[in-house]
Amino acid sequence: MNGEPSDEEAIARVLGGDTEAFAILVRRHQRRVLRVGLGFFHDEEEAADFAQDVFVKAYTALGSFQGKSQFSTWLLRIAYNSAVNLKKRRRSEARLDPELDIEGDPGVDESQLREESARAVREAVAGLPPKQALCVELCFYYDLTYPEISEITGFPVNTIKSHVFRAKRLLRERLGEAKEARDAV
Repeated sequence: MNGEPSDEEAIARVLGGDTEAFAILVRRHQRRVLRVGLGFFHDEEEAADFAQDVFVKAYTALGSFQGKSQFSTWLLRIAYNSAVNLKKRRRSEARLDPELDIEGDPGVDESQLREESARAVREAVAGLPPKQALCVELCFYYDLTYPEISEITGFPVNTIKSHVFRAKRLLRERLGEAKEARDAV
């Protein structure tokens, strides 16, 4: 490997505080993660964004890597799960408003409608109190569990549950108000 450390050595260096050693792992495994992204999304730019997100998730969860499998296997499992969850999330965003009748309005472009809905959700999340927004983003955008979020943020799991619960309630209210305002126009 051209004098570069093994995956295990690079991981030990990262966990020991040498965060730059993570670049070794990225260089070594980036093509595989990109292939997973291309397989799911069929777009190079989207696959590159996806790969970046996967490596961010892997970096934040690196302490949980136990070495029971190869790092590449663990990383590709993160990539696969992330891709599946992103696809599911996109489908659910497309169905964001079950009362919305896309078929009934032939002048509405379905992809434009999805983009507008996703934008409205992102804006609503950005308007949340910072701790709630952070917990919601980590939970729903990065598909992290409450214990993983706790490990990242240092918040107790019950506090995270509370932040997510309150944020979801606020989002429902705000998105409902936005829909009412849109419908009134």
